[in-house]
Amino acid sequence: MKLSIVVPVYNEARTISPLLAKLKDVTFPQGVETETIIVDDGSTDGTRNILKNLGSGYTLLFHEKNKGKGSAIRTGLAHASGEYVVIQDGDLEYDPHDLRRMLETIVANGYPVLYGSRQLLNNTHGRLPFYAGGLFLTWLSNILYRQHLTDEPTCYKMFKTDFLKSLPLRCERFEFCPEVTALSALRGIEIPEIGISYHPRDVSEGKKIRWHDGVEAIWTLVKYRFCGIRKSVPRVAD
Repeated sequence: MKLSIVVPVYNEARTISPLLAKLKDVTFPQGVETETIIVDDGSTDGTRNILKNLGSGYTLLFHEKNKGKGSAIRTGLAHASGEYVVIQDGDLEYDPHDLRRMLETIVANGYPVLYGSRQLLNNTHGRLPFYAGGLFLTWLSNILYRQHLTDEPTCYKMFKTDFLKSLPLRCERFEFCPEVTALSALRGIEIPEIGISYHPRDVSEGKKIRWHDGVEAIWTLVKYRFCGIRKSVPRVAD
C-alpha cells in the first residue's frame, strides 16, 4: 500500500525543512510505502532553492507563477500514484504523526474520504476571525449538505486516490476545501472525522488565508448546492 502526500508550498522557507523532517520521522504501519509530492507555487522567498537542494526521495514540481493552493493541489494530485492521498501544508500547524492514525482509520473502515478535525481534541484555537470563520463554514456545510462535521476547513483531508481523482475539481486557491466537501457530499457520502492536533500561526508568522478567501469558500458551498453543478456529479451508488 502506498500513501501519496501532496505538499503545496508558497513562500515557506522558514518551515518547509522542519516540516519535511517531521514527515520523514513518521512511522507508518508495516507494508505502507509513502511518496511526498511537493508543489512549489511560485515562491519568491528562497523556498525553491531549498527544495532544489533536498536530494532524492521527493517528487518536486514547480509553478513558474503563483496560481494558488488549489492549483498546486491539482498539479500534485496528477502525479499521485498511491492508493491513498492526503494534503499536507508546508507550515507547522499540523502534526504529520497524525497521518498514521488517519491512514489506519480510513483503511480499516473502507472510507473514501476522512477529515482530521481540530475540534475533536483540546487544541489551542487560532485568532478569533480564523476560528469563527471555520466554525461558520462548518455550520454552513452541515446545513447545505446534511453533514455532521466539526471542522470543514481542516487541511488534513485524506482520500482514496481514485475517488479524489474522479471529482471534477476546479479549485485554484483556498476553495479546495469547500469544493471537495461539496463534491464528496453530492456523491452521497457522510464525511467521517477523527481528532488531530493543531498549532495555529497568525499572519505575522506567514498565514496566508484572508477574509476574501472566506467569502470565496461560502460562495463555493452555495454554488455547488444551488447552481446546477450538482446535477453533473454522480453519486457513489451510481
